[in-house]
Amino acid sequence: MFRLDQIVKAYDGIRALDGVTLDIAPGRTTALIGPSGCGKSTLLRLMVGLVAPESGTIEFDGRPLDAGAIPGARHRLGYVIQEGGLFPHLTARGNITLMARHLGWPTARISARVGELATLTHFPADGLDRYPGELSGGQNQRVSLMRALMHDPEVLLLDEPLGALDPMIRFELQEDLRRVFETLGKTVVLVTHDLAEAGFLGHTLVLMRDGRVVQQGSVDELMTSPADAFVDRFVRAQRSLHDAPGARP
Repeated sequence: MFRLDQIVKAYDGIRALDGVTLDIAPGRTTALIGPSGCGKSTLLRLMVGLVAPESGTIEFDGRPLDAGAIPGARHRLGYVIQEGGLFPHLTARGNITLMARHLGWPTARISARVGELATLTHFPADGLDRYPGELSGGQNQRVSLMRALMHDPEVLLLDEPLGALDPMIRFELQEDLRRVFETLGKTVVLVTHDLAEAGFLGHTLVLMRDGRVVQQGSVDELMTSPADAFVDRFVRAQRSLHDAPGARP
């Protein structure tokens, strides 16, 4: 679905991405992992067209993702930013339906789609007319997910969607996200710093360091066949991995 070839992206002369080459398989969940500042969120922003590389090429569905192609591509992408990014002056329903209303969807179509998504994400119907400040952290993340799924995109991009949640809520949402991914069968790219979470949600893990891809494969491959000493240290540092639910097959 995505192909990135020798991508370089710098900020103030410092390379956030340093020659990244990566293929994102369609219909699968790819988890980008690594320590803070390794470039994983920058990589996601490149895929959604929020930033452009200094050099290298990005293809989406076999076509160059250049400035002219980005507006059309965004209608095929759903994007969940860190901490949800909800508008506090809009209700949950208002946040979810913002783009659909902008595109002129009929009221009946909007209402039906919101009902489908509320059922899919286990969001309470009486919460749709509450504001983000009146909802729990987990509920707000569900609203963010529904907003990203409203127009039924082919690809779902999520940047640390569960990072700010307490462990119990995070555990519940991990279960729900995996169920949603399996139900919809979409191409998903997920950013997380948590190896256990990546292994639970992702089919393929891409471990990054200093703007480069260090190793990619299943969570078992990273654990049993680390590519270098950094991969081994990263895995060993993730003590919660051994207590996590089963990794993806």
